[in-house]
Amino acid sequence: MSVQVTRDKDTGVAVVTLDRPERLNAIDLETARRLAQVWRDLRFDDTVRAAVLTGSGERAFCTGIDRSAEVAQPSSPYSTEDPLLSIGPKANDLWKPVIAAVRGMACGGAFYLLGEAEFVIAAEDASFFDPHTTYGMVSAYESMYLALRMPHGEAARLALMGTAERMSARRAHEIGFVSEVTAPGGELTSAVRCAETIASFPTEAVQGTVRSVWAAKEATLAQALSRAPAFVALGNLPPGRQAELFGARRSKEFRMR
Repeated sequence: MSVQVTRDKDTGVAVVTLDRPERLNAIDLETARRLAQVWRDLRFDDTVRAAVLTGSGERAFCTGIDRSAEVAQPSSPYSTEDPLLSIGPKANDLWKPVIAAVRGMACGGAFYLLGEAEFVIAAEDASFFDPHTTYGMVSAYESMYLALRMPHGEAARLALMGTAERMSARRAHEIGFVSEVTAPGGELTSAVRCAETIASFPTEAVQGTVRSVWAAKEATLAQALSRAPAFVALGNLPPGRQAELFGARRSKEFRMR
């Protein structure tokens, strides 16, 4: 399975792991469907009161949609077929708290997941970037999630600099996007520890708090997301040209800040 779930009934914590390390935990269509099903299943599992989301391996938390995934697009500029819109916990009406544990790269479509987590704990070797503009694509949905989680200028810089620059875990912590930085390998332990503490509290109060915090920004996000299809349709290069730019990419030519 591309997504693994372990449940600890004693602590009330589930750990959801993206398990495609050979593909840097990129999300193909099956993984997208599996993630949505996992969040829906956790809604009905009363033994689970909090969850941790992480990625398998040391190289990446998630690198967004798998480039091999074939997603047919409608011709209308007012609609976009985006399988990542349904991969997050909030998109599936899960109001149990979800903490993200990030090691390695988190980029592109990973922000759909990080944008719907309650908070993020990252290893010192974690890095964040958005490759869209480099390859002739509009960073619409990703930037909208980021803009709600960090200062405007930081969200804009991350999105506009494409693959030329990566945000370090240290910088992400400085601006409040990451709540804690750990030694590599310690991010999952720390996230589970937080989840266990939260899961020990009365679940109705916890879920009500999660729902309250999300309510403060969901109207803004919903309005922004409704405009994203037009931005993508107007700004994206043709798929063939995107593939050319992606194929010409050069590794390790980036600045870490």
